[in-house]
Amino acid sequence: MVAGAAFCPSCGQPASLTRSRPVGNIEAAKPGLQSNVASALCYLAGVVTGILFLAMEPYRRDRVVRFHAFQSIFLNVTWFAVYFALSLFLAILPAPLSPLIWLLHWLLDLGVFLLWLLLMYKAYQREQFKLPLIGDLSVKQI
Repeated sequence: MVAGAAFCPSCGQPASLTRSRPVGNIEAAKPGLQSNVASALCYLAGVVTGILFLAMEPYRRDRVVRFHAFQSIFLNVTWFAVYFALSLFLAILPAPLSPLIWLLHWLLDLGVFLLWLLLMYKAYQREQFKLPLIGDLSVKQI
């Protein structure tokens, strides 16, 4: 701007206004996601998103996000172990029992999917929904 000019030639704003002065009641927005959105996203891809939110700043300092990240990690590791054990049983059982194990397998998959949706919903609603053993372990980690 030219010294002594009353208005900015590019935007037309009065020269007396400075950027350090707030305009109205606008507050500076905090960078990143809100805590409830980050907590829900911890469950999105299981272990991967749980570890990501434990590593990313500022979420690794947020106790709520840390709880959901650890619960997501522990739930997915547990489910992998159950899935692996069930697959072993399916491989060694005689053929007549296979349909029963497949039905059990399908019901467990459906149950875990519904639990996954419930955990994401509860985290988004800012509720700390603790799973029986995994939730207590998650609380100890934060």
